[in-house]
Amino acid sequence: MHEVKDTVRAQVRIGYDGRVHKTFRGHRARERFAHEVRVLRQLEARGCDFVPRVLEADEAGLKIVTTNCGRLVQQLAPERQREIFAELEKYGVRHEDPFLRNITYRVADGRFCVIDFEFATLLEEGGGAGEISLKP
Repeated sequence: MHEVKDTVRAQVRIGYDGRVHKTFRGHRARERFAHEVRVLRQLEARGCDFVPRVLEADEAGLKIVTTNCGRLVQQLAPERQREIFAELEKYGVRHEDPFLRNITYRVADGRFCVIDFEFATLLEEGGGAGEISLKP
């Protein structure tokens, strides 16, 4: 496996098969794991095709395996970044960490994708007080 990220909060590796393996650790790891799984499954259920799909979720090991959404983007105009993150709200999710480090580019279809949803907010239909977030 190729290591992509190794921080206090998570370790991310890409397997030889291209799948992404993310292990949660550190502060509120169990909650962040459960929240990211919930957000990604909601996005999939709502037909969002520019985020990873959960292939496996190991609650005991605090590890998820997802599809790969391409390579990290090195440069992108700030306006375009805002557009990409704003598009998520159509699917009931606000990212809450809208930085370039969470945008990838999928060569197969020329699509910018979004990753890393552990602090995202699930928006209630129509917005409102029912929002669910782990935003620090």
